[in-house]
Formats: sequence, C-alpha cells, structure tokens
Amino acid sequence: MQTCFFVYILASKRNGTLYVGVTNDLVRRIAEHKAKLIPGFTRQYGVTLLVYFETYESILEARAREHSLKRWRRAWKLTLIEKLNPTWRDLTEELNSLAT
Repeated sequence: MQTCFFVYILASKRNGTLYVGVTNDLVRRIAEHKAKLIPGFTRQYGVTLLVYFETYESILEARAREHSLKRWRRAWKLTLIEKLNPTWRDLTEELNSLAT
C-alpha cells in the first residue's frame, strides 16, 4: 500500500488562528493536536479544528505545498478553506470514517 502525505490547515475557530502542517498520518496527527500532546504553537493557541486538507503521493510535493501555503496571505487561506468548507466544520469526523 502506498503512503499518502497530507497538508492540512487547523483553526482555533471560524476566522481564528490558523496553522498549516504536513504529515503522513493525518488521523494520528490530528489526535495529537486535539490532545495537546505536542508543545508549541497549536497547543499554545488552542488550534485544534481540522478545517482543510489535501493529499499527496510524495513527501516532496507535500512539503512544497506546505511551504507555499505558509507564505500565502491570510485572506488567500481563508478563501481556500471557505471554498471547500464554507461552514468551517471540523473535518476530523469525516477523516475518522475514511480511516476505518
């Protein structure tokens, strides 16, 4: 089975603090963020809602996209999220159902 890589955006609330990350196990990584297991930005600012993610076959592609998104203006990120998730719902539930 081929490994997938994910670029994701977390938010503290609608139009709140945003965090862009990359991982090869999105279910585990989101669980870590929600449990506040990782010291740093997301724990400090309560950024735990999964509001957007993309899938890549290559870690190089995923890291390049993460790097690009981190340089984006905030308004562009908000537009990206709202295009696919206009209600800013937490996508974790959908993610968990995909994983099982």
